[in-house]
Amino acid sequence: MDRDGALDRDTATGRGAATRRRRGLSGFIVATIVVLALVAAFFIADAGVRNYAENRAKAEIAAHLPDSVTGDVSVSIGGLSVIAQYLMGRFDRVTLVAPALTANGVPASVHLVATDVPVDQTKQVGDVRGTVDLDQAALNTLLAAALPTGAPAADLVLGDGTVQYAGSVSVFGLNIGYQATATPTAAADSLLFTPSSAQITTGAGSIDATAILPLVLGQQPVRVCVAGYLPEGVNLAGVEVTPGRARITLESSTLMLTAQSLTTLGTCSAG
Repeated sequence: MDRDGALDRDTATGRGAATRRRRGLSGFIVATIVVLALVAAFFIADAGVRNYAENRAKAEIAAHLPDSVTGDVSVSIGGLSVIAQYLMGRFDRVTLVAPALTANGVPASVHLVATDVPVDQTKQVGDVRGTVDLDQAALNTLLAAALPTGAPAADLVLGDGTVQYAGSVSVFGLNIGYQATATPTAAADSLLFTPSSAQITTGAGSIDATAILPLVLGQQPVRVCVAGYLPEGVNLAGVEVTPGRARITLESSTLMLTAQSLTTLGTCSAG
């Protein structure tokens, strides 16, 4: 066998190996492109399903809000794949935002986050947490509705972590006016404003004003019922007050997304 023939065979062998490598590389590239295309198609489809689910949830919520509640509620579904979550029977995270909701004429900004939300609406949502922001006028509207019939009007003025309000006490037949500073706290169904300090605002005549202050500080907290504006089972978890705004924190582990659950409002205990 001559040398030239051997070289020709080696060259042909090298070319064949190179061709096979190119074909193998081309096949890998094509397979990768196909996989990426399928992944992209899945996420495009998933995005479409997510958009449909969010719009459907928004429509369902709007249809089942109590007649006394008005306003737009936007819905967003978190998690990687809505399709996968639906097939598993629960959504990881659903966020509801209503920046201008009105309940019984009281305006509020609402932000709720529900986790472990079942597809089956007759099952309880795993956890619901959120906030309701009320301005000073809205809070006083709630207070006016909560006061007993015939009780004197009381306006709350929001401060930095405290509220102020005016009132009066009867001492030996004399009505003595005062200005109280109160600390806000949250019960399960109501906001409570407990007097922490006070000053006399009207003349007490011969009565020692220092003896009046314990009467003020010993009064029952000013109570503002909020449960009547919330679905039953949604409780108050806290309150933060800043000038011009009160932020109420909400929580629930028993809420269901049925029409009956969403339209059955809570009630406040007596006292």
